[in-house]
Amino acid sequence: MGLFVAMQSSLALAINDMPGGPARYQLNLTPAVTKVAEEVAWLHWMMLILCTVIFVAVFGVMFYSIYKHRRSLGHKAANFHESTTVEIIWTVVPLLIVIGMALPATKTVVAMKDTTNADITIKVTGYQWKWGYDYIKGEGEGISFLQTLTTPRDQINNQAPKSDTYLMEVDNEMVVPVGKKIRMVTTANDVIHSWTIPAFGIKQDAIPGFVRDAWFRAEKVGTYRGQCSELCGKEHAFMPIVVRVVNDAEYTAWVDETKKKLAAAADDPTKTYTMDELKQRGEKVYAANCAACHMPNGKGAGAFPGLDGSKVVLGPKDAQYKILLQGKGAMPKWTQLNDVELAAVMTYTRNAWGNKTGELIQPKDFTSARAAK
Repeated sequence: MGLFVAMQSSLALAINDMPGGPARYQLNLTPAVTKVAEEVAWLHWMMLILCTVIFVAVFGVMFYSIYKHRRSLGHKAANFHESTTVEIIWTVVPLLIVIGMALPATKTVVAMKDTTNADITIKVTGYQWKWGYDYIKGEGEGISFLQTLTTPRDQINNQAPKSDTYLMEVDNEMVVPVGKKIRMVTTANDVIHSWTIPAFGIKQDAIPGFVRDAWFRAEKVGTYRGQCSELCGKEHAFMPIVVRVVNDAEYTAWVDETKKKLAAAADDPTKTYTMDELKQRGEKVYAANCAACHMPNGKGAGAFPGLDGSKVVLGPKDAQYKILLQGKGAMPKWTQLNDVELAAVMTYTRNAWGNKTGELIQPKDFTSARAAK
């Protein structure tokens, strides 16, 4: 028993508050950093207190009446007809309560939907299982990147100690300036996702074939975390959202640096790549997009088949082109990958693990495959 208590104590000490995320023993809502989130928190407590008062009053009167007028004390049930006064009271009072709750709630909901006069507009696309960001208006226009979970698999498989940001850490943070109105335009590539940051008071579904929008204005510099809050498939729990709020000068510096990096890393779809170049790039693309389902060792898991020794991977190229471009079953179409990335990952899978085809797939092959689709 003593050993069990000691283990529990050491485990509790190992758990810390998550920077920008939930805290230890947190019972309340996430601390708000936007006006909308503050209003949501106020509404939550106002309605909770109001409902608690109603609950105590109604059940208090009911149980008091049952106890004080029970048959064992000699009381007899009253026999009376409808009371117009009572009917009016229990119609008017609830109506007034509902109006009192609806007015501030409606004000907040209307404010949530007012996406006009935004300083920056960002398109957010949900993928299984990552987020894509395109800065389409305002400072930073033209920046695009994917946001993918970076928690190591050995932590997920309980083979290593978990970090304080376990399952809530990404490779590319979404960066926005403090005090600016950010409009989020959401959609999805495959199934319904939901972009959610509790500290911002924002939760917006991303639906395939539809465009919806929401907004926030963060009033405090810092890093804030959320997760996809719509059940979206096998890796739903591994789809975090991280937003870093910085001051204006830092944001301008980030925009300049990011644009330079994107320009330097721009892929040339007309270039002929070597086997080593394609395999090295393909390994990274595979780790970021495919390993979650087909496993890092290519052996597959559950409903997702292994790629090591796969007939599709080792068979005619056209079949693999088709699956990558059009998807099949649970396998999504990889429209967010360019021809260089697709050529690299296809070359990698055909030459990794036990697969030794010696075949190179060039970007121009995918360009042709798209045209023939």
